[in-house]
Amino acid sequence: MSTSEDKATTTTATSTEFFESIGKKADQLAPSANGNGVNGVPSAEDDDGKVVEQIESLCMNCHENGMTRMLLTSIPYFREVILMSFQCDKCNFTNSEIQSAGEIQPKGASYLLRLTEMVDFERTVVKSDTAIVKFIELDLEVPSGRGQLTNVEGLLSTVVNDLELGQEARKEQMPEIYEKVGQTIAKAKAMLAGESFPFRLSVDDPAGNSWISPNMRDGIGKWEKRDYVRTPEQNESLGLAATEPGPASGYEDEDIIPDQVYEFPATCPGCMHPCTTRMTMVDIPHFKAVVLMSTACNDCGYKSNDVKTGGEIPELGKKITLKVESAEDLARDILKSETCALECPELDLQVNPGTLGGRFTTVEGLLTQIRDDLRSQIFETGSGGGDSLATSERETWTRFFDGLDVAIRGEKPFTVILSDPLASSYVQKAVDPDQDDPQMTVEEYTRTEEEEEDLGLRDMKTEGYEEDHAKEMAAAESKQNGE
Repeated sequence: MSTSEDKATTTTATSTEFFESIGKKADQLAPSANGNGVNGVPSAEDDDGKVVEQIESLCMNCHENGMTRMLLTSIPYFREVILMSFQCDKCNFTNSEIQSAGEIQPKGASYLLRLTEMVDFERTVVKSDTAIVKFIELDLEVPSGRGQLTNVEGLLSTVVNDLELGQEARKEQMPEIYEKVGQTIAKAKAMLAGESFPFRLSVDDPAGNSWISPNMRDGIGKWEKRDYVRTPEQNESLGLAATEPGPASGYEDEDIIPDQVYEFPATCPGCMHPCTTRMTMVDIPHFKAVVLMSTACNDCGYKSNDVKTGGEIPELGKKITLKVESAEDLARDILKSETCALECPELDLQVNPGTLGGRFTTVEGLLTQIRDDLRSQIFETGSGGGDSLATSERETWTRFFDGLDVAIRGEKPFTVILSDPLASSYVQKAVDPDQDDPQMTVEEYTRTEEEEEDLGLRDMKTEGYEEDHAKEMAAAESKQNGE
């Protein structure tokens, strides 16, 4: 963000001018990447558009007046944000942060990036003031606080600098903590030097306003996004209104009858008003029973649909490969569970587990939903946010969506690969159930250690835990008596 005082790009904002609608302010942005002309040089057209807002404000360091500059910009694949920079000429104190220009999202968002090469350090990271950042292998957590617009390298470098800042004091006052922090700093520097690949970065934001940039070349397990419903405690911390608990649904002691629709009260994650969730159990022939859930809010228009599968956890995972060659294949029923990864090599399409949640639809319906969700994130990021994409990148995405459109119309053959470690996904056969479908293959495979870890199966114990607990309690009591 430019901090020059060029009269062509700055102005003093009144309350009426500054608090215009976000869409109107975003429409005034120049098409260049930094909003200040070409290569940082203001253009003649910038005279008419208010790009950088300038407000005199109090310096919290010397308590004199300094200057705060604010820039509204759109981040490709994401949404509008406000970049803020404060500078005091009296004491030279400076500070910068980022804030979301939009509202709190209906659901929280959690991102996971697996870094495997140096180029991954260049991924853009938006950390809002409500987000918690974790470097998992480093066993380090950055609590919520100041918002940042940076990349992975800048985020990790900031952590290292903050830890090093207090090391001298720790060395004298807390030698044990000094040693542990020193080990953490050494590990972090090894990561920055590219000596500790792979490692993972997690960003969890209950407000849903944080983000890690994806890449079209990301394979399954490289970049993941998961939306989740906030807890009452998280809603309270965000300042959202608490709601009264709804009446009991009355279905606790009843068996769920297939194909019967049940309704029970719920709370809308978007506006926190009471709404209704509908649930029905559907028995898929030659597979298993699944639960379909749908929530709709009449106050804010929020809608969600999800599929839940049940039953015991199988010993092996399942991989289903379907060759889609005609319009009839597009009409096949398909169940993609929450734990299932989807891949279409001919379409350059990869969907990580948990990205779409559970879906029970047709092949055509699933591809259409994937296309619409991606297109809305990339080209419809509010007030023309997609226009800030580089020309080459925009052309790449356009070719990708054109290929999806051709496949959805049934004009291009392609392959759908479902990999589900819990074997809870399903594709309808075009032949009798006891016959082999020539266009579909089903393989069972042994889950990897990483899949077992992600699913929590390594920590699950259903037999003999009483004896282990008794031994642990006896050992703890013996140790306490010995001391």
